[in-house]
Amino acid sequence: MRKISLGIFCGMILSATMLFGQGKNAKAITAAQLRDYLTFIAADEMEGRDTPSRGLNTAAKFLAMNLSRWGLRPAGEENTYFQKIALRRDRTNPAQTRVEVNGRIFSFGADFLDREQVAGTASGALVYVGHGWLIKSKNINPYAGLEVKDKITVFLSGLPKGAAYSDLWGKQGEDLAAPLTYAAKHGARGAIAIANFQTLANWERHRRETVKEGRVTVEKFWKEDDVALPAITASPRLLNALFEGEKESGATIFNRGLGGEAVAPFELAATKKVSFTVGLNSDRLFTQNVVAILEGSDAKLKNEYVAIGAHYDHVGFGAAAQGDSIYNGADDDGSGTVAVLAMAEAFSRGPRPKRSLLFVWHCGEEKGLWGSRYFVENPVVPLAQIVAQLNIDMIGRSKKAGDTNSENAELADANEVYVIGSKMMSTSLGALSERVNQSYLQLKFNYKYDDPNDPNRFFFRSDHFNYAQKGIPIIFYFNGVHEDYHQPSDSPDKIDYARMEKIVRTIYATAWELANAKNRPQVDKKLPAELTEF
Repeated sequence: MRKISLGIFCGMILSATMLFGQGKNAKAITAAQLRDYLTFIAADEMEGRDTPSRGLNTAAKFLAMNLSRWGLRPAGEENTYFQKIALRRDRTNPAQTRVEVNGRIFSFGADFLDREQVAGTASGALVYVGHGWLIKSKNINPYAGLEVKDKITVFLSGLPKGAAYSDLWGKQGEDLAAPLTYAAKHGARGAIAIANFQTLANWERHRRETVKEGRVTVEKFWKEDDVALPAITASPRLLNALFEGEKESGATIFNRGLGGEAVAPFELAATKKVSFTVGLNSDRLFTQNVVAILEGSDAKLKNEYVAIGAHYDHVGFGAAAQGDSIYNGADDDGSGTVAVLAMAEAFSRGPRPKRSLLFVWHCGEEKGLWGSRYFVENPVVPLAQIVAQLNIDMIGRSKKAGDTNSENAELADANEVYVIGSKMMSTSLGALSERVNQSYLQLKFNYKYDDPNDPNRFFFRSDHFNYAQKGIPIIFYFNGVHEDYHQPSDSPDKIDYARMEKIVRTIYATAWELANAKNRPQVDKKLPAELTEF
């Protein structure tokens, strides 16, 4: 018999205790099972699971069917698994949308596009504001000495030279403001963006999208989120008319802007009469979160919940690559979707943990964390009774040996996963997470992105963020971005199912321990201010 150390022996005892405590159901989560579910969720028939879409609705029905088969309690409206979310869709009405410059009429589609699908008329003097971004961390303020109140701002598309998207953090409206945000908050009547080459190359597609698909927003958020500022994108022909007779021509501003440079901001002649009107056709749509509860076994603790979630949407159709325009979203976030489904199935086999489990599949994450925001503002259980939220977003890919593609440089290895937020709010949650992993499958937990100053801003970019803002401690599991991120090539055949099995079993074990722990994780750390004010 092989001799073992006392430490190894104790670890084996802990691991065995954990597995038997879980009713050995972690082993029910298998690579083959995950492959089966993901092959369906990320199939072409799901049409990329855009929010809203027929494909997303089909995916929701698939989730609900299985939850019903396994006996989980519906937590949505009318004894269903669906938390319905009303959406507002605004589509440009070309006949009611026009621009006039000193008596000259310019047409929608030929001369300009509707940028924001916000109805209204804007008229007034023009003020050119460069790229229009206020970024105090980079000492960028194009508004110094300018007044935008009651005027129409004109700005270049894209970020100013010397700024990157990683610089876009801080208190909104003070440390940072996008062109339309600044204009709206400072009383501008409207805004005109100057088209860049990318916009011009996709001009016809943008025109069709604004008329056919339009802008979809969550109805409940519309008034508070909408900048309520009509805005258009100008073609070179309209741009030349706007700057005709000014100290800088439209051609000069356009050409300088292509290189990231901006002609110094200035006010245009007050005598120039400019007005534009955006007309819309509006209607109502619906989408849904999918929500289910597995009631806990303890008479008291069953009133507390461990939330387990993922977003089940993706981005739908997009620009074709090698003839394929369906963005299947197998890793993002089909992997998280089926991980939560597999855990729901495993937990349903019993025995049940002491606390209840709340399973939430969020819609609209790709639109701006819609589903999770809607959930925390309209919770199906009291938020104060959610002890932790485990979020799974992209856990299906791993870096292959010998892969030198720079786009895969940050992919996790086959026995590794990025863990974000576990120690950011709660010391005890971080400790529990580490303890479970070390006593079970011993994955490598990589904390590279567990940093408020991470330039990738991953802490802000998935659904756990909305829970954290409400004071609920979270853990976010992630494999890193890769060459197929938001591409039609993010397909089920590229998933590392063996690695995914290990990660899902580890999350399952973590949820089990949280649901049976004597005490809930204590929030003993304050999130940095910039995390709560994003």
